Amino acid sequence: MAPGISGFFRSLFGGGGAAGSAKEADATEYNGYTIRPAPRREAAGWLTVGIIVKEFPEGVKEHRFIRADTSTSWDDAVALSVRKAKQIIDEQGDRMFRE
Repeated sequence: MAPGISGFFRSLFGGGGAAGSAKEADATEYNGYTIRPAPRREAAGWLTVGIIVKEFPEGVKEHRFIRADTSTSWDDAVALSVRKAKQIIDEQGDRMFRE
């Protein structure tokens, strides 16, 4: 894979490297789901990124999301990531885990 493409996927899915990484935010429980905000630093500000997790009898499932919304501060990006995750949960429920 070309270095630019592999770097993109590494940053998209949490691969190593400090560029674009951020401190970890506290998880939030919502309607049986765990929301883990994970804003990522971009040139335009903090990108809205997070992971929605739910435990099922067959195991834990995760849904990762990235939105184009940016915030000027990390705290605002965490709040926006939680808000977006709640919206995804309310709109899609367990369907978000379909492959």
